Amino acid sequence: MIVKVNAAVSILLSAVLIGCSAIPMTPEGSSVELVTEKPTGNCKPLGDAVGSQGNWFTGDYTSNKNLLVGARNDLRNKAAKMGGNTVWVQDKANTNAWGSKGTSNTTVLGVVYRCD
Repeated sequence: MIVKVNAAVSILLSAVLIGCSAIPMTPEGSSVELVTEKPTGNCKPLGDAVGSQGNWFTGDYTSNKNLLVGARNDLRNKAAKMGGNTVWVQDKANTNAWGSKGTSNTTVLGVVYRCD
């Protein structure tokens, strides 16, 4: 019985600690550039993408910095999967879950482009 309780506590602590770190950027995502102005030149729009980090459980245990970095990394990773190398960031939102101590989720929205 004690072993089961210790295992449950270990699993819960692991989940909280994993929730505290930013979503890692993939090697493909590291080649994606985030920009705040519409790309010019030979750029083809591929569609919209949303990057997000945090939820009602892990958000309170994740720093605001890691929420933002994780959401941006998630956006880059998704853009790379779409074949893009540039994202024109359209919006960023922070949300607070009911009963939360602060920001629990950060979301970044952008248009993915393939630029030559």
